[in-house]
Amino acid sequence: MTAERWRRSLLGKGIKVEVLATQSLDVLTLIQKIKAMNPDLIHIHHAYRAGSKFLNPLVEIACSKIPLVVSPGGTDIHINWKSPKQREVVARIFRRARFLITQSKEIHTHLRDILPEAQERLVFIPKSIVWLGDESFALREVANCDAENILFFCPAGIRPVKGNLECLRMLEKVYGARPHIRAIFAGAPIDPEYSSKFENEIGRLQAFARWIAPISPAGIRLSYLDADIIVNASSSEGLSNALIEATAVGKPVLASKIPGNRWPVLGDNGDHPMGLLYDLEDPEDFLKKALILIDEEEVRRRLGEAGKRRAAFLPTPEEEGTQLARVYEMALDMR
Repeated sequence: MTAERWRRSLLGKGIKVEVLATQSLDVLTLIQKIKAMNPDLIHIHHAYRAGSKFLNPLVEIACSKIPLVVSPGGTDIHINWKSPKQREVVARIFRRARFLITQSKEIHTHLRDILPEAQERLVFIPKSIVWLGDESFALREVANCDAENILFFCPAGIRPVKGNLECLRMLEKVYGARPHIRAIFAGAPIDPEYSSKFENEIGRLQAFARWIAPISPAGIRLSYLDADIIVNASSSEGLSNALIEATAVGKPVLASKIPGNRWPVLGDNGDHPMGLLYDLEDPEDFLKKALILIDEEEVRRRLGEAGKRRAAFLPTPEEEGTQLARVYEMALDMR
């Protein structure tokens, strides 16, 4: 979603952009595609997952004269950095980058602390949101929801860092206390072993839970509107598109209490909260917060209204694209 938002904004400024998913490419195919594109600049989004192949000697040679800009993800900082082997990959990509783009103040501060030598190369660009359509998606029907049901919606790929399985098991306790809830998870099975466990649990909990494929970007806005509460159970986030999007359409969120989720849920000092944070290590805290959101319609309304108010102050995609283009220009000037 981030890459597509950037692509559209940059195209609108006359910049030719091609997006390449590198994770499934072998080295030779990656080199062929780069040579065919002949880019002036390469922007690596997520240092470890997308950038590791750029450390291959053959790729380094092919890209030696092309400036690099890197935008780290939350996993780069909170997960990969904790593994000595993975940290070396991330650090090497960071060292090669002309500029490091952050969209979360928390990630920006963290990078400044762990990479003091890179402070002059750090650029903060506030995140915007964009809707890619208004396709109808019958989320409540798919989730087997009636009007009296409260629907929890968790849009995220199925992998350990997103906590889908743990979230499902916590929602089982919520269902025991409030049998009128329903839950729907939308996401691709990214981690095979974890996804298999998740699928087994979903099968056991069909009375209230469903798992569906990712919803198309054109249908996501109306899907948020169909839900009552948006859930984020991640153990690591940079700045979740889903949380910002959900709050922007006026939906309350229930999210894990991790550094990356603080701002999208609580905002800046003086802002009214847009949702509730729960302790990842305490399933009872999830239950307590979930019951508040289920039982208190007025609380849900106030949280949702706060999200709409903040959305009015988010930058537009055009403003975000302007700042991104300026970073590209500075990186090119450094040649």
